[in-house]
Amino acid sequence: MVENLEIKPKVFEYDFEVIYEDEHIAAINKPAGITVSGNKFKTVFNALPYNLKKSKAPDALYKPTPLHRLDNQTSGILLVAKTKTAQIELGKQFSNHTIQKKYCTIVIGKVHASQLINTPIENKLAETNFEIIKVEKSLKYNYLTCLKVFPKTGRTHQIRIHLASIGHPILGDKLYGNSKTLYKGKGLFLCASEISFLHPKTFKTIHLKIETPTKFISFLNREKRRWNTYNV
Repeated sequence: MVENLEIKPKVFEYDFEVIYEDEHIAAINKPAGITVSGNKFKTVFNALPYNLKKSKAPDALYKPTPLHRLDNQTSGILLVAKTKTAQIELGKQFSNHTIQKKYCTIVIGKVHASQLINTPIENKLAETNFEIIKVEKSLKYNYLTCLKVFPKTGRTHQIRIHLASIGHPILGDKLYGNSKTLYKGKGLFLCASEISFLHPKTFKTIHLKIETPTKFISFLNREKRRWNTYNV
């Protein structure tokens, strides 16, 4: 007689910073360079059981499941469902665009005014707001602008496409920029820095925020120092 053996999930032993966790949901700080899910073994999805406690709720999912996408090269807050209720309720909030996400990014050039970009993507409605945080002079790029970005919709590569469409591609964007926009070895300068939503069980507002990545600050400071050194 063949015994029924419990099939254990694939677990990728990779450490994440866990920003928030309870029985129903969790949020992690995803590093750049790792894919959220897919056919590969080394994904966020396969690393979640290594980082999160198993839910004791009656409708606990077999494995914690990411609720949205972040590009491989994008870092920042990723929301995760640990129960079926959370998966359904937060899925509705994403569909209804009631979850508010904010990103921090550095783009090439001097952006002159905060604005709304609503150019359709693949014939679908797409809206991205942004405001200017800081403009720095740069020897290589002439100017760099740090932005806070508020996407209302969630189309694939939306922020990258929209910013490139107004002539300000994101620093390090290989797909929508060009060879001049790359900064060797530093990846894409885009981070999901804040998220607000209603908890799927208590329906209280949850607001999560992380610090701007060190590489953003150090890069802008470096460019400022180089400009001041060589333009005295």
